[in-house]
Amino acid sequence: MTICTCSCIQYEHERFRGEICVFGILLRSGGRGEDSSVIITLPECSAFSDIPEEALAKVLSYLTLIPRSVTRQPGVKFIIILDRRLDTWASIKTALARIAASFPGNLHLVLVLRPTSFFQRTVTDLGFRFSQEDFMLKMPVVMLSSVTDLLRYIDENQLTSEFGGTLDYCHSDWIVLRTAIESFAVMVKDIAQMLQAFGTELAETQLSEECSAVEFLLLSHTEKYRRLKVQLNEVLMCRESSHFSLIDYCWTLITALGTSKFQLLAQLTDMEMAFDGFFDKHHLKLQQYLQLLRYEHSFQEVNCFSVPKIAQRHTDGSQTNSVANMLIFLTDLCVFQEEMSQAQVLILHGHQLAAGHHYAMALIIQRCNELRHQCDTLTSALNTKRKSLTQAQTLLSRLEEAQRWCDDGAYLLANQQVDKFQSKDGAQAALRDIEKFQEAAPPLLGAGVDVLFLEYESVLTPCLQAHIENTFQKHSSVQALIQSRQNCLKKLADKHVRPIQLVAPRPENPPRAKSPLFSPKHGMWQCNINFGSNYPQYFSAMSSRSLINSYLHVMKELIETERIYVEELLAVLLGYRAEMDNPSLAPLLPTSLCNKRDVLFGNLPDIYNFHSSVFLQDLESCLESPEAVGACFLERKDHFHLYECYCQNKPRSDSLWRQFSDCPFFQECQKKLEHKLALDSYLLKPVQRLTKYQLLLKELLKYSSGCERVSELQGALEAMLDLLKSVNDSMHQIAITGYEGDLSNLGRVLMQGSFSVWISHKKGPTRVKELARFKPMQRHLFLHEHALLFCKRRDEHGENADKTPSYSFKHCLKMSAVGITENVKGDVKKFEIWYSGREEVYVIQAPTVEVKIAWLNEIRKILTNQQKQLKGLNTFPVIKCHWCSSTSTWSNVCSSLIGSEELCHSAAVSEQTQMSPPLSVR
Repeated sequence: MTICTCSCIQYEHERFRGEICVFGILLRSGGRGEDSSVIITLPECSAFSDIPEEALAKVLSYLTLIPRSVTRQPGVKFIIILDRRLDTWASIKTALARIAASFPGNLHLVLVLRPTSFFQRTVTDLGFRFSQEDFMLKMPVVMLSSVTDLLRYIDENQLTSEFGGTLDYCHSDWIVLRTAIESFAVMVKDIAQMLQAFGTELAETQLSEECSAVEFLLLSHTEKYRRLKVQLNEVLMCRESSHFSLIDYCWTLITALGTSKFQLLAQLTDMEMAFDGFFDKHHLKLQQYLQLLRYEHSFQEVNCFSVPKIAQRHTDGSQTNSVANMLIFLTDLCVFQEEMSQAQVLILHGHQLAAGHHYAMALIIQRCNELRHQCDTLTSALNTKRKSLTQAQTLLSRLEEAQRWCDDGAYLLANQQVDKFQSKDGAQAALRDIEKFQEAAPPLLGAGVDVLFLEYESVLTPCLQAHIENTFQKHSSVQALIQSRQNCLKKLADKHVRPIQLVAPRPENPPRAKSPLFSPKHGMWQCNINFGSNYPQYFSAMSSRSLINSYLHVMKELIETERIYVEELLAVLLGYRAEMDNPSLAPLLPTSLCNKRDVLFGNLPDIYNFHSSVFLQDLESCLESPEAVGACFLERKDHFHLYECYCQNKPRSDSLWRQFSDCPFFQECQKKLEHKLALDSYLLKPVQRLTKYQLLLKELLKYSSGCERVSELQGALEAMLDLLKSVNDSMHQIAITGYEGDLSNLGRVLMQGSFSVWISHKKGPTRVKELARFKPMQRHLFLHEHALLFCKRRDEHGENADKTPSYSFKHCLKMSAVGITENVKGDVKKFEIWYSGREEVYVIQAPTVEVKIAWLNEIRKILTNQQKQLKGLNTFPVIKCHWCSSTSTWSNVCSSLIGSEELCHSAAVSEQTQMSPPLSVR
């Protein structure tokens, strides 16, 4: 922005209001001579010769500069009237000489009124005659005798009254008005400088790429512009001042002073118009820049939704395994469609910006073309994806329908009452139910796997292929079960079957409340338990029949409670764990609980898998040989270490349950199962079952004194007690804090307990104890297979006082560098553990001698095994816990049904047995 400030600068140099102007040494009345020459009057002044040359030059420059600045013409002519009527020739000569030396303008004529006295007039005539040529060479000088002669050169209207003219002039008014004009000129100059500075600031502003920063610039620039406009209006209001009103009143001074005023006002108006135009352009450009930034930001947001991203998200095979996921993906496609509509809106907005003559029109049009191309590409990709997802959804719906049919078939077989099969009508009715159920089989199961692969080839993924194969495998299993049941029912319908005698009547009010799925009247396990004919050989050494009956009663309780235990685990897995994947219950399930199924249930599927498919069958095989029950426990003792993983996870599970126990999801599942107890009671069943085994084994051992294979029972009891101890130790192990490493790398926990410990280090030839001899440290020791940990027990108080205490890790000894001294003088409860060739010696005081002996035995076993390993012998492998899948759970259901088929001809109601109360694992 360029604003003219020339006049303001000139007026700054014009300002000279000293004593000379005050006393009227030089006057510019505003009169004009011929050719519009400006008249300057030098009135009578006796002190003219005393005026310094510098002051005179400034006054002359000031008076000659005013008309030049007003007319803006460099060739302005001047006429000087030198009034010396009361003076002398010497004064005239001096004045002419000084005028000739100091006058800066174009001097057109010098009119001199000579002295009126006779003597001075004569001297003047003579002096001027001899000096005329000197003056004429420098300036035109005319010597006048009287005021009347002055009228020949200047009109009387341009002369003041003292020269016989009519021009009204007041020197003091001229000084006041001239001062006002110059003050106004300074104000105009200041405004011009501010406008110039603001324009420079606007031109040099660095534009940010942040919308907020540009918005702030718009606001700040607009505010500064508003303030400058206020100052401009204040300056313009000055024309209403009394000084300028006086100019209008004094018409005779308009030519001299009014023109300057109006010129300044015109210049100020021009500056305002130029400034307004510049700011409007700058403001528009800044607004368009902000619009461009917002448009670019919206473009980048829309541009991030690309075809590869959509394809990558919706072709993940691990997620396309359920109808619910497909619905989610289709919903995502609708979201993408909405985002595409946003892109269309953005394209329309871009065209609107371009139609508004935006300075970045080319870039905006380019972005619009890119968005239009991308929208076309995305539309095609979304249509293709929607088609494939819809087809995959149809396939999954058909597969789920087939799986539900398989589930219904399995539960149909499970819920058929075995006692009604004994009559011909009952068998025929059950057969008709099965045939009617088969008629309702989904059409999908009539086609083969290859047909489905061919029909849905375009959407098949490895996950969907496995889903199809699992569905048909499940169908094959159910078909085998149905075929077996049909064959059995046909045989029962063809001949009259003798009713089976009941061993004992079923109580009218059973003490256990069970779900309808596994209730006594529908249960698959409520069959008579008949022992084989070999048991008299096992009990041949017994003299009392009551001992035999007691032993068999405990065996029946063991097998019956095992079956009930498996039923309850299956009810929890199907009624709670599997329902977490049920889309219809998804709104009731908290989002934060969706991915914590393994925390809540732990490795309960693995435990169920072991008991239903392995251990229960082992126990049922003892019906023919009851003496083998001890061997069952010994053969499977490694599998029971699954309970360690479960118990270690139990605190986390309990904490999660306390957080979500009031969740509507769990209440709905409990209502569907018709359980009187909440889920946490059933999650405690594995812990209770583990303690139940050792009680039952003790009872069996009690009634097996002197019998064959009693040593196996004793070994089984010891194995279960060791397992309880190991579980208890592992529960303490998870409370260790501060250990930098993985505790699982140290092996299983073999022993743990609190001891008094003295530590000494060997430094050089002497041994220095860390603590005083008679002040032992209280440490909690954990003996692992590969290391011995020293920890400090920290008991919790307050609300958590009943929880397992925490243990702060202090020290670790590798068992490969450990040695022991079994006896220490002075105390039979003490023993030594030395490390790295007795560099460190730990004196351990056990609470009792029995605890000391137990620890020494375990340490000796570890050291012995290490020696064997050095000789090339391997230790027993450690059984690891693995989570079972839903397929393994289904196979267990099928295997259970197969077991029920084998007993369908000997169905009866057995005695109801009471489970022992829960026992603590600690």
